[in-house]
Amino acid sequence: MSIKKHIPNAITCGNLLCGCFAIIQALQGNLLASAFLVGLAAIFDFLDGFVARLLKVSSPIGKDLDSLADMVTFGVVPGFVMFHLIKISTASVSDSSFGNQIPGMLNYLKYTAFFIPLLSAIRLAKFNNDTRQSDSFIGVPTPANAILICSLTFILDKHEQFHFLANPFVLSLLALILSLLLVAELPLFALKFKHFKWKGNEIRFIFLFMSLIIIVLFQIIAIPFIIVIYILLSVIYSKINK
Repeated sequence: MSIKKHIPNAITCGNLLCGCFAIIQALQGNLLASAFLVGLAAIFDFLDGFVARLLKVSSPIGKDLDSLADMVTFGVVPGFVMFHLIKISTASVSDSSFGNQIPGMLNYLKYTAFFIPLLSAIRLAKFNNDTRQSDSFIGVPTPANAILICSLTFILDKHEQFHFLANPFVLSLLALILSLLLVAELPLFALKFKHFKWKGNEIRFIFLFMSLIIIVLFQIIAIPFIIVIYILLSVIYSKINK
């Protein structure tokens, strides 16, 4: 039995393991560590498919395993991260004089974070059964959504000018919007390189080049902008192809 067909699945398990450790960190309130582990898992998530194509191996088990790992790392983890972000912001608002006038229902806002894992599960189930998503995506991919949410931990920790985001109402609304984008009928290109020639990969190279420039200029703040650019480029690309 050839060992090479198991290599992509082993890499996928690396993604899942990162997700397990990320949950532990999130439960302990170590959101930065949790976010770092999600970033590491995203590298594994990219590599498993890349290696599978490189080695020319695939299996139904590998596809299901990938979705199960993504559900943990890019569905459950960002849900817990957002839960803690809203919980922390709720406490700071409640401590203010303004917060004393807000009804106790404010404490329930943090539970909107769990729309993220719920709709992530639906998004991944649709992906496995939607023939339209063999070479592209319909709805924002769970890794992109998770990376955006986890980037908020770094942005709020290091950049005071973005502290307007540290509001339970803003974060709850953001959780709902990002959850709905997961299952929206929004055509998005996939970063899957079958070859590295320009023709056929134009949109991917343009996106990667723009992302690199933005990261160099803005560092961690760049991540939300990169996700927005990804969506806009996808819509433009879809319109041109039609």
